[in-house]
Amino acid sequence: MEFEDDAFVLSARAFGESGAIVEFLTAEHGKYAAHVAGGGSRRLRPFLQAGARARVRYRSRVSDQLGAASLEPVGEGPAALFDDAMALAGLSAAAAVAAGALPEREPHPGAFLAFEALSLALADPDIWPAVFVRFEAGLLQELGFGLDLSKCAATGAVDELIYVSPRTGRAVSRQAGEPYKDRLLTLPPFMLGAQSRLMPGDVRAGLDLTAHFLEAFVFGPLNRPLPPARLWLIDRLSEAGKL
Repeated sequence: MEFEDDAFVLSARAFGESGAIVEFLTAEHGKYAAHVAGGGSRRLRPFLQAGARARVRYRSRVSDQLGAASLEPVGEGPAALFDDAMALAGLSAAAAVAAGALPEREPHPGAFLAFEALSLALADPDIWPAVFVRFEAGLLQELGFGLDLSKCAATGAVDELIYVSPRTGRAVSRQAGEPYKDRLLTLPPFMLGAQSRLMPGDVRAGLDLTAHFLEAFVFGPLNRPLPPARLWLIDRLSEAGKL
């Protein structure tokens, strides 16, 4: 098997004297792990950080065995965020969530596009935490667990959608949800439209919302917790007053 594709690095670990096992999220082929010769070298190591973009050439004699890959770096990648520890934490968290949630060798172009959108947004500290929430919602959608925020699950109303059912992932209006509000998840307005203004607490509500469904439908069935990098990101955002 052989292909060439655009990719983001999700993780890398040393292998042997100078190689590395690298996990990529590719645009057309999904998540792939491969051996990169020289991946542990001083020359290549900066290009194998989580979130780095590359053009990858993958080859394997047998389709179900670990293959080998070579890469051509694209852009500055994480190096462009060197002076922004918070954005780097966001990039690392996104890579960890994608690595843990996505199945191996299964095309998920929507996941690649969501990761790309987040990586571009990281240059703007005022908006990227909200884009991170949308990235996780996009992953859920891509995996078949998308939230239905188009109308109230109980009444069909499209106005004042402020809750989400923790069981079904469907929106609930203010009026229909009032008797059950203590059992419902908060739906921040920015998840309903790109033009909605971010208010204090909205990003926290969004992260709690996506975390619930990632745990319930993705990580829980795999008997895995949410990645530590995501938990660390929330701590950092909270300390910085971004939540």
